[in-house]
Amino acid sequence: MNLVGRILLAGLFLSGAVQKALDPAVVQGLLAGVGLPGWLVWPALAANLALALGLILRRTVWPAALAAAAYCAVTSLFHLQPQDGWQMSIFVKNWAIAGGLLTLAAAYRVR
Repeated sequence: MNLVGRILLAGLFLSGAVQKALDPAVVQGLLAGVGLPGWLVWPALAANLALALGLILRRTVWPAALAAAAYCAVTSLFHLQPQDGWQMSIFVKNWAIAGGLLTLAAAYRVR
């Protein structure tokens, strides 16, 4: 059951990588909107892939879950648009996912 949950969480990050690869302009627009360079889409894509793999491999769950929670928290800021209900839904979902990832990290913490 635990592996299934980790695979489902990894799917979020894998789909994010695929989205960035297929249509980088969307993320580049979000980055430009907050004054960041569009080329950051490529490190974000690599991070998404690494986080997906890290969540699946048992020995890397703890650091991957912590890093993924931080990633969700930071990227949620792109969706903090109170005038747009859809974006606020994504904002809240990112924080909920971060909470689940922190719970996962706690279960796999290095002793």
